[in-house]
Amino acid sequence: MKFKKLKYIISITVFVLTLNSCGVVNKKYVTPDVKYAESYRDTIVQDTMSIADLPLKEIISDTILQNLIKEGLQNNLDLKVAIENINQAKASLVEAKLQFLPSLEGSANVTRSKTSEAALNLGGVNGINLNTTSYLGQLSSSWELDVWGKLRSNKRSVLASFLKTEAATRAVQTQLISDIATAYYNLLALDEQLAITQETLENRIGDQETMKYLKESAVVDGAAVVQSEASRYEIETSIPDIEISILEQENALAILLGRLPGVIERSSLKKQVAFADLKIGIPSSLLRNRPDIQEAEMAFRSAFEDVNLAKTYFYPSLTITASGGLSSLSLSDFFDNSIFYNLIRGLTQPIFANGENKARLKINKSVQQQSFYDYKSAWLNAGSEISNALYAYNKTKEKQESRTHQIDALKKSVEFTEALLEYSSTTNYIDVLTTKNSLLLAQLDGVEDKKEELQVIIELYRALGGGWKN
Repeated sequence: MKFKKLKYIISITVFVLTLNSCGVVNKKYVTPDVKYAESYRDTIVQDTMSIADLPLKEIISDTILQNLIKEGLQNNLDLKVAIENINQAKASLVEAKLQFLPSLEGSANVTRSKTSEAALNLGGVNGINLNTTSYLGQLSSSWELDVWGKLRSNKRSVLASFLKTEAATRAVQTQLISDIATAYYNLLALDEQLAITQETLENRIGDQETMKYLKESAVVDGAAVVQSEASRYEIETSIPDIEISILEQENALAILLGRLPGVIERSSLKKQVAFADLKIGIPSSLLRNRPDIQEAEMAFRSAFEDVNLAKTYFYPSLTITASGGLSSLSLSDFFDNSIFYNLIRGLTQPIFANGENKARLKINKSVQQQSFYDYKSAWLNAGSEISNALYAYNKTKEKQESRTHQIDALKKSVEFTEALLEYSSTTNYIDVLTTKNSLLLAQLDGVEDKKEELQVIIELYRALGGGWKN
């Protein structure tokens, strides 16, 4: 009676300790505080909305580019690899959930054995059958009770890894959209620069004929004719370089689209309309919008749960094992009176494991700390990218305004110097050529300014976490 009472007390004690230990061994996850800034550098946040919440078609008005981005999202190989990572993580999550269920295995054996006559010590008795055939069919099951939360921590860790993989895929998607748009705008800028250069070449050929006529009229000397010819060929040799760049950019864009190298359908730079309503939202919205921050947090959460998991190895594990089946020495009697079963309840307490459990916990804590640093770094990187994009956008607008005035002034300067060359001896063709070259460079720089404006808007959209929600 006393023994039964003692068993009852021990059972109650173990049960109470189990309930208490669940809160001690496994800590509850809390999103780490990185103390992010309440505003972006040199920028006062005046609204809570962000362009990251807008669909891509509102940011990009060019329907050709929209279709190219759709093609890239369907066919890009890096994105396909990321999706396969999701499939693998999903399978790992299913595996982690199934660990809560008992295992079930079945086996069937036929064993033939012969016993040594000398080993039986029969004392000279003959006629004993030393050959034995046994038949065995059984089912066995094992179930580990999740007393200390080991399986729950493992499941949460694998779930966080799955969510990390999903976030990583969204990060690939946002970067892909940005890369396709950037490459497309590069292509349009090269087209525009090629058109400007070809037009300049036509003007230089015209200049060459004009210089010949002015020389015949004794307005200029032979040096002006040679200079106009050299200028014509200088422009002519720059055209193949631009054409090579166009082909290389088309091939690079084709890779992003997951297609073979070839001509890329496109619009023109002049038709592009830059999105102007650049709302950036509050910094805390980045956790909701930026996939790389989500990815970093899920990595930290997975590492956090791995620390919880490592702690459970210091506590005993409780396993219930059951097996049963049929066993007989005769196949004809296999189903008659041959049933057997076993039920084992085991409690395994780690005593000495060569420091393995301590080392596991130490490693997992270090990984968790690294994950926190990566998470904090993701926030810092996000703030830096947004600050850079905003500043670049503002400066690009300033450059465009100044560039317009510069180009207008240079066009007038070209007209004046050409008129002076023809009707006055106070100037020469070098003055005309210098002004025209300055105009060409300004026009090419103007194309770069427009391209930069379009690209920096895309970069800001990506930096804020746009591109994956819709």
